[in-house]
Amino acid sequence: MLKQKWNMWHSVSPMKLLLGGYCLIILAGTLLLSLPFATRGPGGTGVTDCFFTATSATCVTGLIRFDTATHWTLFGQLVILSMIQIGGVGFMTIAIVVMAFTKQKIGLNQRIIMQNSISAPQIGGIVRMSRFIVLGTLAVEAAGAVLLCADFIPRFGLEKGIYYSFFHSISAFCNAGFDLMGSETGPFSSLTGLEGDWYVNTIIMLLIFLGGLGFFVWYDMLVKKMHFRKLNLQSKLVLFISVALVVLGAVVLFILENGQEMFAGMSLSEKIAGSLFQSVSARTAGFNTADLSIMTESGKFVMILLMIIGGSTGSTAGGIKTTTFVVLCLSIFTTFGRKKNVEVFGRRMEEGITRTASCVFMTYLLLTTSSAVVVSAVEGIPMLTALFETVSAMATVGLSFGVTPTVSMFTKLLLAFLMLCGRVGSLTMLLAFSSEKRVTNSRLPLDKVQVG
Repeated sequence: MLKQKWNMWHSVSPMKLLLGGYCLIILAGTLLLSLPFATRGPGGTGVTDCFFTATSATCVTGLIRFDTATHWTLFGQLVILSMIQIGGVGFMTIAIVVMAFTKQKIGLNQRIIMQNSISAPQIGGIVRMSRFIVLGTLAVEAAGAVLLCADFIPRFGLEKGIYYSFFHSISAFCNAGFDLMGSETGPFSSLTGLEGDWYVNTIIMLLIFLGGLGFFVWYDMLVKKMHFRKLNLQSKLVLFISVALVVLGAVVLFILENGQEMFAGMSLSEKIAGSLFQSVSARTAGFNTADLSIMTESGKFVMILLMIIGGSTGSTAGGIKTTTFVVLCLSIFTTFGRKKNVEVFGRRMEEGITRTASCVFMTYLLLTTSSAVVVSAVEGIPMLTALFETVSAMATVGLSFGVTPTVSMFTKLLLAFLMLCGRVGSLTMLLAFSSEKRVTNSRLPLDKVQVG
């Protein structure tokens, strides 16, 4: 009997186990947040709202039904912070490190799950990489908290300043977007009270940027001692496109919103800081230093595009990933140049990568747009607003126009599903629910179809 159960456990695909692991964390978080002493007000919080919050925290999204600071007690906030940390680093990463520390045997199945969890290129060295991820994450978060303490302690006092520093450092690095500023500047205010504070904005932006680069890029940069030419192709692409998107996004947002309502009454320095911050944050962090509800329609659409692209593979960020975006862009030049393979930086990419990138992009596009149509019809809100919410959920961003706190139960569950898809990965989600079929060598007869 035990042998049969053991064989059944090992027969489950790594994708299903990965999805099941995240679901178990969400379930545990839901139960803990449902406890009466997790909520400040009497009566506790409804199960569906606890489930939505737990999903948002575990999937490091940041969409919230209630203001984190004013609704949840210290216990509730620590539960949310724990789920953010587990979701950001990856539960399998933590599990592998604990198993290695306690000298337990780490089998092939656990290594494969870990590989899928952090999008590792190979199984070899996965335990060493897990240690690097955990230690690197803790070091960066601690450094960010220490830097924030220099501003938050004088602003909020010793105990609150230290607590706020660590909370926002972890939330920023994990690209979660949860904040505690609601008790200071009003519920759902995010970081709008710090719009002109370049010191805090810069630290938060750096934490978001580092979290969105990806652990393998970190490792490659440390091993190659920051020599760009010696870096792997993926690291080069990630660094190039990440910097380009930040700069280009900030310039476009500044041009579109300058002289408009969102930047009304701001100095030039505050406008530049706001444009730069939203360009960084839109790619899956979820913080905002300006009121996004009064943004222009064109500005909203630019934010949607940045959210769809997201961060990098193997990072705490979501979206289709920067490498997917680069591959899709390069495939255009490949087609126009009548080349057989996608080439960049003097290297040729593997065959079939364009097909995989197209699959990821189309999955995101179909899920977000179809969900937006449903949300727009159910909630009676404009299509662009609904699309902003669904993309924010799927790309695990957490930015909102204030719609999330008022949506129906159906929309809550739909957004929770999108958040889970975005964190686990659209391809992983599809493979988890697909039946495993043996690959055959036979091929069907060839026929031509004209496209374009």
